[in-house]
Amino acid sequence: MKMTIRREKMIWSLLAGVLVLLFLLSSTDLIIKEKKTEIYPISIVIGDTTDDYYTNFRKGVDKAADEYNVDVNFITLYEKGDVTEQMELLKREIDDGAKAAVLVPLKQQECSAILDGMVLSSPLIVMGTIFPGDWAMSGISQDYQETGKMLGDAIARENTPDKPVLVFSEGLEYGYNKEVYKSLLAALSQAGFHVQLYEKYRNGASGASAAESEDDFHRTIEENAVSGSGEEILVALDVQSLDQVADVIAGSPVYGKDTPNLYGFGSTTKILNQMDRGVIKGLVTTNQFDAGYLSIVKAVEAIEKRGDRDQIVLESYYIEKDDLKETRFEKILYPIE
Repeated sequence: MKMTIRREKMIWSLLAGVLVLLFLLSSTDLIIKEKKTEIYPISIVIGDTTDDYYTNFRKGVDKAADEYNVDVNFITLYEKGDVTEQMELLKREIDDGAKAAVLVPLKQQECSAILDGMVLSSPLIVMGTIFPGDWAMSGISQDYQETGKMLGDAIARENTPDKPVLVFSEGLEYGYNKEVYKSLLAALSQAGFHVQLYEKYRNGASGASAAESEDDFHRTIEENAVSGSGEEILVALDVQSLDQVADVIAGSPVYGKDTPNLYGFGSTTKILNQMDRGVIKGLVTTNQFDAGYLSIVKAVEAIEKRGDRDQIVLESYYIEKDDLKETRFEKILYPIE
């Protein structure tokens, strides 16, 4: 009887010891090892001094960053129009530990040329047409020739060719304005329209000449949007110019009477509100949320060495005021995070 009791005590003691041992092993990660989630630092370097025009793009970035465990650093320029600074910031971010970088090129050709003399230790995603060479893993863009033609065809459908077309731009060298303008001009010329181009920063975007150029640009907009005959057709090639032209029209004393038709590219909340008010007649836009989301997805794939070098082309849409209420466009223009 005593032997039985002693044996039971030994068994219970042994079991207690095993339980204590298992507890200690598990609490010190020797048996059950928690899988550590790697967080990827990714930098996005844009070609502007503000991110005001990137709201929907950032929503897509934030969504993908949450899903793929990414720490995003959004970098803006200190000096407007400075390509050298943009590329120095790109190099700095990679040297400081960014596992990948996303570049929104200020000027495509200049950025590509500077990259020729740089050595990047992390993969690069380009928001636009992919650069030649081995620097960029992916490009995410619109079909720039299609967007220009799309807007040109819309203008030709809705207006008669006796009306002059005035095109405003930060400059043809900025972003992909040159490609867009070339196809826009071809479509309008074929339809019999006369087109005149005004570039804000033809002589550079810094220094005294830049301030003078900005004044001249604003004066030209006022002369044609406010003091003109009302027969002019105004077109803005980039979102910055569209924002400025729309503000001039909306603030003019003749707004709503003899104001010209205004067309452009972009889809910021402010621009969409101007369209809803009737200031802007038509827009060509794309899904900026998807653009931001895909930039992070492709960056992560490049970090993990998955996927091939590729060019993603996003669909473009021509919209007018009535389209703002359509369900399919609401999801594109007013994405929910």
